[in-house]
Amino acid sequence: MPSPLHAPSRRNVLLASGALFAWAYLPKLARAEGRDPRFLTIVLRGALDGLAAVAPVGDPNWVALRGERALTLDSKVSALKLDDFFALNPAMTNLQRLYEAKQAIIVHAAATPYRERSHFDGQDVLESGLPKAGASDSGWLNRALAGLAPSGRVDPHGSKVFGVGPVTPLVVRGPAPVLSWAPQRVQPATADTAQRLLELYRHSDLKLAAVLEDNAKLTAIEQMGGMGQKPGGPGAGQVRAYFAEAAGTAAKFLAQPDGPRLGALALDGWDTHYNEGIAQGRLSQLLGALDGAIAAVETNMGPAWRETVVAVITEFGRTARINGTEGTDHGTATVALLAGGALRGGRVIADWPGLKSTDLHENRDLKPTTDLRAVLKGLLKDHLRADERALAENVFPASANVRPMAGLVG
Repeated sequence: MPSPLHAPSRRNVLLASGALFAWAYLPKLARAEGRDPRFLTIVLRGALDGLAAVAPVGDPNWVALRGERALTLDSKVSALKLDDFFALNPAMTNLQRLYEAKQAIIVHAAATPYRERSHFDGQDVLESGLPKAGASDSGWLNRALAGLAPSGRVDPHGSKVFGVGPVTPLVVRGPAPVLSWAPQRVQPATADTAQRLLELYRHSDLKLAAVLEDNAKLTAIEQMGGMGQKPGGPGAGQVRAYFAEAAGTAAKFLAQPDGPRLGALALDGWDTHYNEGIAQGRLSQLLGALDGAIAAVETNMGPAWRETVVAVITEFGRTARINGTEGTDHGTATVALLAGGALRGGRVIADWPGLKSTDLHENRDLKPTTDLRAVLKGLLKDHLRADERALAENVFPASANVRPMAGLVG
């Protein structure tokens, strides 16, 4: 059935988590070079604590900033060494393996142009590619695809557009036709997803908001009373299974000789305001599930992995300091995680801003020193052969001063 043409509501954006949206054409210029590139974007909804994912163990102010919660190479649960300055969260052993095989890159202290702390506005900027939040009916990935000269449909007998499951998210909406698929397994709801829905309904449906709020209070009472309710929502096994199914099935589509070549999916649940659990807990479980999802992509891509790039991005980072509820609040800079056989990997790319109080953005966040648009432009230009002028004017409007990051792919 055709995908809806109206802009998705914020609620539908939340519901789109885990769905794959893919382009059904082959890039002509890359094809002329004898290449058959694949590109998958994974959006982490809720904002990732980049300092917990990739710890700056070589920064002299790191341990003072986070105390006993600072991952180090000799902490109780040791971080995984990447180089002399950075170490990976211990839950991400697969990403470390890819890094050592020169098939992964971490870009640290990166951010979109957005400098406020609204999830929805941050996601709008991330997915629209615009310099600030505002109304948009298309996303940067779709506009990039629309500007690529196609060498023909992957499947010339396939339908032009079809949709299964959730409404298409902003990053892939626009003039280029897309296919969509949603996993049969429903993503287990997290506490932060419920809170974000509650925030929406307080502005649109007060009666439903009241019901949701009462239910949240009841759940909290059950947890305090030891009634068997698991804090924080779904178990680690459920999340890991869902992430692996969503990403693994995406890879199966992308790997097929007559399948799509470019896609995007979103994974929810990253809003870690309390009980973050950096080394042993909720965030550790999420990062482990993400690590398993990347492994599932590698496995299911098969030989096509050598021409694949996976870009894992999020709307913003989280506060540099731990808050009073053992979590982190909405921040600014974070990490972009890149994986794939097409990368010139084995590197952490960072113009490190430092962690002194005077170095932090507004004395609370990791300061952004790399524009995420430069990373995405570099991948689109060198991997897919997108035109640099189109990237600056149409794909990421008003971004001529943001040059594509060179040398990310081989």
